[in-house]
Amino acid sequence: MQIAEAALASGLSADTIRFYDRARMLPRLPRDGRGWRLFPPFAVEWLTILAHLRKTGMPLDEVRAFAASAQGDDAESPDAQRARLALLERHRTRLAERRAELEACEAYLDMKISVYTKGLGL
Repeated sequence: MQIAEAALASGLSADTIRFYDRARMLPRLPRDGRGWRLFPPFAVEWLTILAHLRKTGMPLDEVRAFAASAQGDDAESPDAQRARLALLERHRTRLAERRAELEACEAYLDMKISVYTKGLGL
């Protein structure tokens, strides 16, 4: 699979994929005879993981740390797995806090909409 197909499959732009590759956040990608990147299923799976982590708002340095840990020589060691688990749990906590903030903001907007709706007799 070429980069354009990988972009469609992962929902990322080709530029973002190139950035992730240059930043060594992807496993080593095979190349064709022209030197172009090839994206086998494992690479597309990684792109999808990275895309999801970023969509949740995970900071890029943490995404890098996650990728480095998951692709390192000791990736399957209990210590590396615990480190990745801790990173994901910390991020989940931040997401829960952000969700609570957004729900409070939404409740405020609902109240303001109600005030304007009643004020206009709608």
